[in-house]
Amino acid sequence: MSDQSPARQSVGPVVVKIGGSTLGSHDTTLHDLVALQKKGVPTVVVHGGGKVITQWMERQGAVPKFVRGLRVTDQQSLEIVTAVLTGLVNKQLVATLLTMGARCIGLSGVDGAILEAEMEDPELGLVGRVVKVNAKAIQDSLAAGYIPVLAPVGIHALDGSANAGSLLNINGDTATGDIALALRASRLVFLTDVEGVMDTSGRVLPRLSGREVRLLLASGVASGGMIPKLKACLRALEAVPASDIVDGRKPRALLDCLADKPMGTRVVGDTGG
Repeated sequence: MSDQSPARQSVGPVVVKIGGSTLGSHDTTLHDLVALQKKGVPTVVVHGGGKVITQWMERQGAVPKFVRGLRVTDQQSLEIVTAVLTGLVNKQLVATLLTMGARCIGLSGVDGAILEAEMEDPELGLVGRVVKVNAKAIQDSLAAGYIPVLAPVGIHALDGSANAGSLLNINGDTATGDIALALRASRLVFLTDVEGVMDTSGRVLPRLSGREVRLLLASGVASGGMIPKLKACLRALEAVPASDIVDGRKPRALLDCLADKPMGTRVVGDTGG
């Protein structure tokens, strides 16, 4: 359940998921974010950092494991995830944006209990499923003229259980869908390291309805890291007109996507949009 009270803007913000796999690949994502802010477009960023997390896990002798595209998280892994995402990756992103002239602020899903979660699945370990988005900290940051840059680590719901208040790893794509829904975003964009959603022949599917997404998921055509992205798009469709999955490695990918230039895959409601 998400807090779906409207964001303070008359039109919801753009919500952008930056994949850790694309950052540093000569992409222009951060430049695009600065350009959007200068144009007065309210933007919320959720970032990943899977590549860096894996590197740090390997340094600690831990072997990364994934189930259905989601990282399995034990206590050792959670400590690494928290340190890397909320610390190293988040602050590097914020520092870089600041040097580029942006006004931005680093947050995590723990701050202000932005992302309240419950244990997703015993098979996944300390991984959270978002049960509530407390969007006020994000909305206040937007209202003050900042780009909120959010790390997807959440807090276990304060429900009086033994796990209440514990930190939980939350898949960045999943968290982004919930945040976009809670903010009633005007647009949701996933910047990733593939050209879009592909069919069995490897061709990019330029446009998908919610029904078509559900079929792709049920048939197994969508696999790995694309599964949580598509599920997040479906989740956001309850309030967000359209979501895009595009290749964030391409110059101006974010700006071109928001300008409706043909690229990647757009997910819309079953009636169009």
